[in-house]
Amino acid sequence: MEEKKGVAERLTLGITRLLESMPGVADARCAEREPAEKRSLLSWEQKNTCILPEDLRDFYLTTDGFTLTWSVKLDDECVPVGCMMINSVARLRQLHPPSTLFSLPNAPTLADLNWDGDSTESGNAKLSIAHWGGGFLSWRQSEDCPAVPHFDSRSRIFELDSCSGNGKVCLVYRNCSQGVVAQQSHIWFLDRSLYWHYLTPTFTSYYRLMLTHLGLPEWQYSFTPYGPSPQAKQWESLYPPLTFQREPSPVDPAADTHFYNKLDPTRAFKGKSKVATPKKKQSQTQSGPGGSGKSHVSVGKHAVIRR
Repeated sequence: MEEKKGVAERLTLGITRLLESMPGVADARCAEREPAEKRSLLSWEQKNTCILPEDLRDFYLTTDGFTLTWSVKLDDECVPVGCMMINSVARLRQLHPPSTLFSLPNAPTLADLNWDGDSTESGNAKLSIAHWGGGFLSWRQSEDCPAVPHFDSRSRIFELDSCSGNGKVCLVYRNCSQGVVAQQSHIWFLDRSLYWHYLTPTFTSYYRLMLTHLGLPEWQYSFTPYGPSPQAKQWESLYPPLTFQREPSPVDPAADTHFYNKLDPTRAFKGKSKVATPKKKQSQTQSGPGGSGKSHVSVGKHAVIRR
């Protein structure tokens, strides 16, 4: 039992304890899973004609998938809020265009969403990129971002996280040829409108993003031009991600900058410190004959002015 707790602690990098120290957070738990077997990884690679990235392979050899959830207690009721998930090897399935066996003739499929123009192909991908360097996360436009994936045989796409129905985080192999083993992969986000957004070049970078964003609802949309929904932004303002800074969107530089956190992770991971209780102060000021008197009463964190 202690060994499993140690593995969970290493996987979460102390995020569970940090969440438990936040006001209102309840029931933060990480599901325990056994490591995947090497033969299941080899079987997956042979079946899908792809080589798993080394960091993702090491992850599955530590735990066959990952799930961490947490809730917020509101009016004696626990409301599910955060969810961090990585599918198991068995659920790392390829996204296929829907079968036309039982559909109408000439019905549109995902392959019809592909574009051949170079300008369109790279346009969406270059709008957003998660770039980690020097200890901070920045949202910026990048010229080094690869072109967007295709829904046909040119790309092999596997679902890492269903994002609670708000999109899909995918492991993507591009420039694939039939019968040729694909080796190079990246992590992309497919939103609900079926637009692609580049996240990270490696699984390790994505895993770090997921932890620092605390699994907040729709956090992947922070790396899109339009951002999360208003409700998701409210949760983000209450429980800000553990990032130093994030540059404003090139589409709207002035939008939503007050939602972004500038916490120092080296301090955030320290134990919960005691908050000094302010002393109650009471003072009265009179303005002279006929004047109105004011008394300032300091109660907790709020000052009340009485006339």
